[in-house]
Amino acid sequence: MTMECDRAAGVNLAQGVCDTEVPHPVVDQAIEAIYQGYNIYTRLDGIAPLREAIARKLERDNGLSVDPASEVLVTSGATGGFYAAALALLDPGDEVILFEPFYGYHVNTLLALRIKPVAVPMADGDWALDFDRLRAAITSKTRAVVINTPGNPCGKVFSREELETIAEIAEEHELFLFTDEIYEYFVFDGKKHISPATLPGMAERTISISGLSKTFSITGWRIGYLTASPRWLGAIAYFHDLTYVCAPSPFQYGSAAGLMDLPVSFYTDMAVEYQAKRDMICSALTDAGLTPSVPAGAYYVLADSSSIPGVTAKDKARSLLRERGVAAVAGTAFFTGGRGEDILRFCFAKRDEDLKRACDLLTGAASFEGSGA
Repeated sequence: MTMECDRAAGVNLAQGVCDTEVPHPVVDQAIEAIYQGYNIYTRLDGIAPLREAIARKLERDNGLSVDPASEVLVTSGATGGFYAAALALLDPGDEVILFEPFYGYHVNTLLALRIKPVAVPMADGDWALDFDRLRAAITSKTRAVVINTPGNPCGKVFSREELETIAEIAEEHELFLFTDEIYEYFVFDGKKHISPATLPGMAERTISISGLSKTFSITGWRIGYLTASPRWLGAIAYFHDLTYVCAPSPFQYGSAAGLMDLPVSFYTDMAVEYQAKRDMICSALTDAGLTPSVPAGAYYVLADSSSIPGVTAKDKARSLLRERGVAAVAGTAFFTGGRGEDILRFCFAKRDEDLKRACDLLTGAASFEGSGA
């Protein structure tokens, strides 16, 4: 859809590129690092200043105490962290549970490693968990559960009560917990992000994965990180080194500067800013007849596309781009079993002028041509 949007000169609300401004300390230090010659491989676990800054940030914002020398790994994006952790801790034929709608990279990473993803659907609209379905999905081959909070694509923020129940199930069945917390600062309406590793008994079995791509708007820099018990981190670091060698060296220095120099208000202000962006896109979608499921976190929104011409979600996405000049992702990318054909995902991590243009395009005509049938 990004390529189709480029050809149509539309507004890209499809890919989560996050093209908002990068904080100045992050840019300045990355450039300075290049001039200072930090252009070669780093240690396999990342530069010490970044690992130490990550550890301080985790204690301050997540309530998670980790040793930067033995429990922090700088990765090639959060996706690289997940890939390396799956390589290290799972075997072909294992089963891993994900909650649906899910992030496609999680599913496809597992498939690439010949690991079976098992989707447990959440309730449409409010994305409530069905713990009976979760328990029923566990077999003798289940090795892990993946939690994405706040979640892509639906913006679900897992509550403490939900996480505690998942933790009980994970302990009961001796399961790993892989978390993707990349959107941890994008939480709205007074919600609070909780890192599952902080729950009693979960630090040993949780692989906490996050990164700075979204927080600092540096998705192309590929700076992620994960934290895990030293029991697991060595093997994960080995496979990350084997696959990626290291995250880009000068960008690690830029990211460390951001974590060290930016005030706490940077993160709280960002949540306020993105809540306003969320409200803007949800209002436009409602006015356009594309009823949104208002997200509690992250920077995506799923919307009802049944009024748009087309048989499939892909057809509807192309119709929307053709008729309104706005690109979205087909909902079927996030569901199994034929679900998602009347859903599109929109990304609102855009500069205000671009987001306003997209909203104006969405609401610029009375109705879509034809019917959704």
